[in-house]
Formats: sequence, C-alpha cells, structure tokens
Amino acid sequence: MTQEPTSLLPVWARAPTRRPKTTRRHPLHLHEAAMEEEGADHRPPSFSSAGGGRGFLSGLCAAALRRKPISAHAAHAASGEGLVRQLGVFELVLLGIGASIGAGIFVVTGTVARDAGPGVTISFVLAGAACVLNALCYAELASRFPAVVGGAYLYTYAAFNELTAFLVFTQLMLDYHIGAASIARSLASYFVQFLELIPFLKGHIPTWIGHGEEFFGGVVSVNILAPILLIILTTILCYGVKESSAVNTFMTTLKIVIVIVVVFAGVFEVDVSNWSPFMPNGFKSVVTGATVVFFAYVGFDAVANSAEEAKKPQRDLPIGILGSLLACVLLYVAVCLVITGMVPYTLLGEDAPLAEAFAAKGLKFVTVLISIGAVAGLTTTLLVGLYVQSRLYLGLGRDGLLPSIFAKVHPTRHTPLHSQIWVGCVAAVLAGLFNVHELSHILSVGTLTGYSVVSACVITLRWNDKTTSRRSLGNMSIWQEGVLCLVIIALCGFIAGLSYRFSYATAFMIIALLIAVAAGFALQFRQVYVDPPGFSCPGVPIVPMVSVFFNMLLFAQLHEEAWYRFVILSLLAVGVYAGYGQYHAIPSGSDHLHPAVAYHGIPSEAP
Repeated sequence: MTQEPTSLLPVWARAPTRRPKTTRRHPLHLHEAAMEEEGADHRPPSFSSAGGGRGFLSGLCAAALRRKPISAHAAHAASGEGLVRQLGVFELVLLGIGASIGAGIFVVTGTVARDAGPGVTISFVLAGAACVLNALCYAELASRFPAVVGGAYLYTYAAFNELTAFLVFTQLMLDYHIGAASIARSLASYFVQFLELIPFLKGHIPTWIGHGEEFFGGVVSVNILAPILLIILTTILCYGVKESSAVNTFMTTLKIVIVIVVVFAGVFEVDVSNWSPFMPNGFKSVVTGATVVFFAYVGFDAVANSAEEAKKPQRDLPIGILGSLLACVLLYVAVCLVITGMVPYTLLGEDAPLAEAFAAKGLKFVTVLISIGAVAGLTTTLLVGLYVQSRLYLGLGRDGLLPSIFAKVHPTRHTPLHSQIWVGCVAAVLAGLFNVHELSHILSVGTLTGYSVVSACVITLRWNDKTTSRRSLGNMSIWQEGVLCLVIIALCGFIAGLSYRFSYATAFMIIALLIAVAAGFALQFRQVYVDPPGFSCPGVPIVPMVSVFFNMLLFAQLHEEAWYRFVILSLLAVGVYAGYGQYHAIPSGSDHLHPAVAYHGIPSEAP
C-alpha cells in the first residue's frame, strides 16, 4: 500500500479523493505518513462535524485533541509576501547569547557566591549541563521543523494536541510580557545611573523618569523612560530583521568584549587563597545555587523561533542553539572564578558585587565598563525577547488560535508588523505604569513548562506509529501508555523537588526517583524509535527523560504563587480556547497555507 505524503492538514480533514503519485522518500517521512493514517483511531474528527449534532463538551474535546503533523518541507510551495531568510550562523549564535546574558552576569554571579562560595562555579557548570539537555532537545526539533515559525508551541502542536500547544503559548507569553516590562524598567534605571556619571546630571534626574515614582499607595508606578526605550526597540524590530540583527550583533559583541576585558582585568587581582574552602557551606548549597542560576541561561530557545529567517535552518539552528549556550557557560564560569578570587566571598556586595569588587581594588574604570556592559546586556535581552514574542503571535495567528491580524506580514519590511507593535505596546503599558519587579517571583513558570514539553516532544515524535497504534493495557494504546509514562516522570520530578525544598525524608526522593526510573524503562523498551533527518539528539529517550525530571524538580523550587499562577492561567487559557480558539483554528496543510505564509529563499538543504 502506498503511503500518502506528510501534510500539514490533519488526516481527518483531508480530502479522500486526492492521492499523489508514489515517490521515494526518507524513512522518517514514511513514519510521519503512517502516523497520520494508523494513528487516526485515537484522533478526533474535525470540529465542524463534531459541532453539528453533538454537545459543546464533546465538540470541545474533539477540537482540543487535534494534532498538526508537519513535515520539514511543508512550505516549499508557498508563495507571496512573508519572512525572509537573512540570518547566518554567526547572527544566530549572537541572538542566543544576546537573549541569555543580560546585566545578571555582573550581579547574579556574586549574589549566589555569597551562599555557595567559590563553589558557585560548579553551580553554573551544573546548571549549564542541565540546560544542555534542553538545548539538545530544542536543536533536534529546530532541525526537524526548519521552515515553520512557532518554537515550543509548534512542537507541542505536532507532538501532542491543539489545546496543550495553546496552554504552552499562554504560559510562555505571560513570562515574556512581564519579563519584557521588568527588563525595560531595569534598563531605564541603569541608563539613568549611567547618565548620572556625568557630574552636572548627578542627583538632578527626577525619579519618575527612570527609577519609577509610585502613586496611589504604590498601585501605580510611573516610569517615563522605559516605554520610550521599548518604542525605540519595537521600531527597530518593525523596520526589518536585518536591521534588528545588526543592532543585536553590535550590542552583543560589545557586551562580550566588556566581559572579556573585565575577566582579564580581574585575573591580575586574583588571590588563590580566596578559593579555599571551595564549598564552605557544603555541596547542598552548590546544588541550591544551580537551581537559582539555571535561569541565567534562559534564552537559547529564542534561536528556535527564528526558523523562517535563518539562511540554512536545518544546519544553522542547532549550531546557534548549542553554540550560544556553550559560550554563555564559558563566560559565566570565567566571571565566577574571577569574582571569587578577587574578594573573599563573605565580603561580596548584594546589589552590585562585581562592580564593588573592582572598586575595592581601585579599578574604578572597570566599574564604568560594567555599567556599559549592563546597559548593552539588558538591551539585547529586551530586543530578542520582543522579537521572539512577535514570532509566537505570528504562528498562532496563522493557525487561527488568535485573530488573523497577528498573521499579517509587512509586504516590504517582511516583519510581522501587527504582532510586533502589539507586544511592544503591552510591554510599554506594563513598564510605564506598574512596578512589575514585584511579579518577578511568578516568572519562569512558562520557561520550565516550555522546556519540559519540548523534551517530551522529542520522545513522542520519535515513536514509530506502526507500533504505537496497537493496544497495550486494556483499552490503552502504546502511544497513550508512553504519554502516561512521561506524565509520571514529570510528577516524580516535582515530588522529588518538593522533598528537597522542604527537607522531607530522603525516602520520598528515593521512591520518586525509582518510580521515574521504572517509567523510563517502559519508555525505553516498550516503544520503537525512529531517527530523524538532520540533527539528532543523542541518548533518546534517556536525555529527554532526565531533562523533564530536572525541569520539574526546578518547578518545585519556584515560589508558591508561581504554582497558583500556573493553574489560574491554564484555566483562563482553556476558557479562551473554548470560546474562540476551537472555532477558528486552522490546522492547515501545505496545500491550504494561510495567505500570509511565505518563505523566501528556502535553502535547498531542507528536506
């Protein structure tokens, strides 16, 4: 029997009379086609048929469980106005570094060292190793879907279902919106501090310009400079990806050069006796430090959202993701060694430890460089964050889960103009009127959610659907059994994290770990895996499983209000999906692409 080519259009919505000629394809593409045909027994019909005579709930379930099989070459036939491929591997690496390293490299390194001592270096290495696991998963999926925008949302849509993808988007987007506003206020504050280095301006800049002035009992906190900075960066992003990439390249290069200069300046002031004892508060403080500094690496995933604008995405995206992360690890470790070697960890300041360490050594000029580096770092982090948000909105607009205005691309600028203006306006309002720093404790939920789901996507998309469609336990299919094992591993990671956080009996952690290992064995030996073309994550399913477990362990370390935010936002997202998304979703195929979708200069290397 001849397999049908993989299409963006789900099997239940595809016209039965159209069958193309048989062609020779990669084994993975045969697997994807089989996934559509043989996996149809556990997929729902289209919503149009469900909504006619059945109740609202059954129709909602039918729509929510739709999946979006996407081949890596689905958009080759598209034509029209759209995004352009202008980002090379160098720009992609700098994009990831720009998103990851902000002012935190000059602050968080020292603040964590106050507890972990010189062992903060190991904290950054451990956190970097954990991020590498996530980066390997992102790299595989970015290589597998090199021609479609969407990142974690897209991967979830293809691997799981429509509702889960929408939930991932909402969790990520709240992090991005609040994070952008918070970074904008920090950037405004740093910018004012930098201006106050000029003698006649020192002490003469009103607080409402850059630091924020509270009104109505703190309900409103006015900051004029933050929205202005956001408007400038949004204008650059609207102008074109080439221009915004040039700004990011310049600022990120400046930031890297400053970090290297700071490191070399500090090397000559290092006293190796300050490194002893290396872990004064024990290894547990080092592990705790790793859970804190893990978020200093967040940003490499931004590279995956540039899939439609990379010149050679299947080759360059994995290099950009992994290369930017490894560069960040090296820079963070170097700064940690210098700062803990210059000053005893007990004497490190809390607000600006690195600057204070150099000031104590009489190197005042380095503190000026640190201020410049902080401004450059926050600028690139904010720029890339706004860029990623607009591409995510673009993806959902194309799929109909958001109004179609978000799917429009400017005919000459080739940027998602409406999406970009929207995210800029949201950030500007939040940054200009509210002290969003107070919400920092509920952030990182979206990041960990996205990382966990992406790691799970690598496993599910590798399964051979010829085996997963057979029955397993009772009425449960092998595919459903595999998903259940992934959920068990995630829950075990969360329980282990709670046990560690609240110092419960070690037995709880051991039991959770053993159950996760048992679920891992089921995934290893009861599923059949197919290697994808392009970059392949090593050690599947072990590497993604460990990634999911560790991400959920970190999830348990977040503030309790972050957990409440996860539940409340998920419920709101389900409501939005039930009221709008299920009726307007377009799980379109390559023959039914959204009018706004176009891919200029798709490289021939893409399969």
